[in-house]
Amino acid sequence: MRTLLSPRSLISRLMLGAALCAVSIASLAAPDVVRIGVATAGGGDPITWGGSPGGVARANNWLEEAFQGTGTQVQWLFFKGAGPAVNEALSNKQIDFAYQGDLPSVVGRSNGLKTRILLGSGVRNNLYVSTPKDSALQSLDDLKDRKVSIFRGTNGHLVAINVLASRQLTERDIKGVNLDTGSAQAALVSNGVDAAFGGYEYFKLRDQGLARIIYSTKGQDPSFTRQAALLVREDFEKENPAAVQRVVDVFVRAAQWSSDEQNRDALFKLWARSGTPYASWQAEFDGEVLAVRNSPLLDEFLAARYQAVADDALKLKLIRRPVSVDGWFEPRYLNAALQKADLSTRWTAFNAQGQPAAAERQANANAAAAR
Repeated sequence: MRTLLSPRSLISRLMLGAALCAVSIASLAAPDVVRIGVATAGGGDPITWGGSPGGVARANNWLEEAFQGTGTQVQWLFFKGAGPAVNEALSNKQIDFAYQGDLPSVVGRSNGLKTRILLGSGVRNNLYVSTPKDSALQSLDDLKDRKVSIFRGTNGHLVAINVLASRQLTERDIKGVNLDTGSAQAALVSNGVDAAFGGYEYFKLRDQGLARIIYSTKGQDPSFTRQAALLVREDFEKENPAAVQRVVDVFVRAAQWSSDEQNRDALFKLWARSGTPYASWQAEFDGEVLAVRNSPLLDEFLAARYQAVADDALKLKLIRRPVSVDGWFEPRYLNAALQKADLSTRWTAFNAQGQPAAAERQANANAAAAR
């Protein structure tokens, strides 16, 4: 015999059911805001940046377009303090995603920041050494005992250390000065430093006759390049997987457009909105394939570079605790985006040494067949 519920019990159960339903709906709801931190001061109006497909997404408002009608606001935050400042913002939960270089990401991970790396976004970036225009310095060997700017804690810091080591020099052999990108440029022009490690921003000074470039990693071992990626706070990713997928979809769209050689001219013009001239992008990417530099793949090369950075940083005491890339890279959103856009074979995957992985597999197969 069925027991009839009293009106009070029935109302209580209905209220409980409604509450559980509300909780379920809330867990599926889009976040109120998606905040992307960018590890550069950027430039232009609105502020944007270059050298990464992320800058294309920003300049074209593709992320805002993707979230239109969802109730989610998109905010871009730019950090003059670069990677270290982004880590602070991640720690304080002031941003949800970050475009950041390899070393600061490793430092954050070592310090307990729970993040997931979603895709590459501007890899194999070159490093340069610039001097004041009338300097007598000619090579890396001349940097010993000189006042040299290095932006410590950024992805250029560790590469600079490795570049010095290639000439049997250490950071202690120079008089290192920690200057951000803008301050280093000002110091070069005013003879405040004898030399400075940095990136493509020095082409502008060179072309204006204000500085010289005496060294470049371009065309050298890929281990002398700098990597950058898009990462997300782990708690945000767990609570908002649909939003994470939207962001990754947009970055993949930007990577596709940025990898098309037919867009080279338009790409450099778009990146020039950040304040870095068109000619600087031409110089930085001269002789380089866009699809290699703008690949979003989480391939063996990217994983190996991040692990090498982590190992070197520990050895040099830039971090206190070891970092492993195992479990840090989260490829499922990227894989879904590539499959959805029919781009699974668009980019070449590279092995740990920076060589095409397909060629390596074919060489191994040929060797096995010859036995």
